[in-house]
Amino acid sequence: MITVKDTVHDHIEIDGVAADLLDTPAVQRLRHVKQLGTVQLVYPSANHTRFEHSLGVYHLASRALDHLGIDGVQADRIEAAAMLHDVGHGPFSHNLEALTHRRTGKYHDDVDELLATGAVGEVLRDHGLDPERIAGLVAGEGTYGQLVSGELDVDRMDYLVRDAYHTGVPYGTIDTERFVRELTFTTLADEADDGGDEADDGDRDGTDRIGPDERGGFDGRGADGPTLVLDEGNVQTAESLLLARALMNPVVYTHPVARISKAMLRRAASDLLAATTTTASELRRMDDHDFLVAIRDCPATADLSRRYDERDLYKRAVWAEYGDVPGRVHEADHDDEVTLEREIAAAAGVAREHVVLDVPPEPSMRESTARVTVNGDVRRLERQSPLVSALRTAQRNQWRLGVYAPEPATDRVGRAAADVLGLDPDALVTEVRQAMPTTLDEF
Repeated sequence: MITVKDTVHDHIEIDGVAADLLDTPAVQRLRHVKQLGTVQLVYPSANHTRFEHSLGVYHLASRALDHLGIDGVQADRIEAAAMLHDVGHGPFSHNLEALTHRRTGKYHDDVDELLATGAVGEVLRDHGLDPERIAGLVAGEGTYGQLVSGELDVDRMDYLVRDAYHTGVPYGTIDTERFVRELTFTTLADEADDGGDEADDGDRDGTDRIGPDERGGFDGRGADGPTLVLDEGNVQTAESLLLARALMNPVVYTHPVARISKAMLRRAASDLLAATTTTASELRRMDDHDFLVAIRDCPATADLSRRYDERDLYKRAVWAEYGDVPGRVHEADHDDEVTLEREIAAAAGVAREHVVLDVPPEPSMRESTARVTVNGDVRRLERQSPLVSALRTAQRNQWRLGVYAPEPATDRVGRAAADVLGLDPDALVTEVRQAMPTTLDEF
């Protein structure tokens, strides 16, 4: 058994297949992939990695298994999946995933090949585990995949408290012990038919995170068995998860500085692939350091690399609310966005690389579809909690379209972007507060 001192969960005890997986190259690589990407440019202490998060997910999975009475080979499978659930992440976590998916057709949880080969595959087979089955659990497949990737998964429970701890932001605090203690499985036949359409799935927090939920393929139900729910009397427990995510979104995950820096790195990654022999498959297997070195050494991306290294970031030329953005822009795919960037740059008289259009995904709230038991019936949280509607409204109100450019060009780019995108210049959001000298008696 290995005991690890963790900042969030105190001592984590690791044994069995998880202990043997710990020192495989695929897991150790996660020490060099930051959990929150560029958020450290806003919160300097947010330097925690996917490695320590994986330990936390394993710990919570083990606690949940103890509570649910799951042991033997099934427990081994789930613990292995928990330890390995992030090994498919590329540099800067989710930030470059849309780019690599367009070119490879794979998301971070498409790990079949990674788990079947090399040291990870050897460890799994030595413990009598089928790598393909573990990869399915990582992707959230089947009844027990819900523990690893679902509305009430241990992944979500760990990253919320860990992100809150390392940023110093108090909003992500949830009672993980109560969550794992109140989890239970129930058959779908027991679920109450409370009417209404199911909630839309989408990007789970407005960041660049991509997973089964964003692809619309997984709804939290076990394809071959019961559904993971919170036991009777836990509506408020589920609401705390929803509220934590909603509060963390604007102050951490979609903070303007984090969004601008991530958009710049996405542009650098695209330019790197266009200017060098680097492939998207190779990019997926880089860690943060590999990627920063690659864009630093490439002439086509050297300026963006310097700006990131020195925190000399582009500025907001446009910052527009959801309702002020035309539908054609909301619906634009990647190629459409590239075309719009070129049109804005031409209208502003600047180089195309000096214009970055950032259109976030449609607002969504995956946690609202979590199921809770009320008076013996299994109900979706969105049907039971009045908080859901208010938080959805707040989420839409927080949505912003961004157009970014070097500071000297922001005025020109802003005017050109408003014209090209069909925005009302008078409706653009101004959120920069200038310092004002004052005295106490003026308050």
